[in-house]
Amino acid sequence: MDLGDTGTLVTLLSGVAILIGIVGVVVPVLPGLALCWLGVLGWALLGGDGWQRWPVLLLATGVAAAGTVVKYLWPGRDLKRSGVPTSSLVAGGVLGLVGFFVVPVVGLLLGFVLGLWLAERVRLGDSRLAWPATKRALRAVGLAMLIELTAALGIAGLWVAGLLIA
Repeated sequence: MDLGDTGTLVTLLSGVAILIGIVGVVVPVLPGLALCWLGVLGWALLGGDGWQRWPVLLLATGVAAAGTVVKYLWPGRDLKRSGVPTSSLVAGGVLGLVGFFVVPVVGLLLGFVLGLWLAERVRLGDSRLAWPATKRALRAVGLAMLIELTAALGIAGLWVAGLLIA
């Protein structure tokens, strides 16, 4: 592997961007799916000659777009059905952000759960009712993360296939 070769360097940097994007799906601070797509975009634009890169970019764009749309629609529909309001999710997000800085590594998740539970506790007026609503919201967030991870891994797979074809 000659890192002096521009195509090799672009391919390596694209792979790093895709890998960081996959990690970014699990660590919600990074824009995971966008990084994966940007990795493929950089590889297609700057990676060298070959028409094979363009269909890979087109398919990766479709996977990223579909993943983004489904990530919001499917869990959002489930949340609306269960009656968990957006304000509770916002409260969870705000406390999750605070938790991220107060307790490194796990503070984001702990703050989100606590904020969500507190908002539901205030809204419903009963701790016993707040916990099932919190679990439903956490399930929806987990589903959204799973959808995004599937899309990111799909983009990574397309890129690897493009490497093998190109």
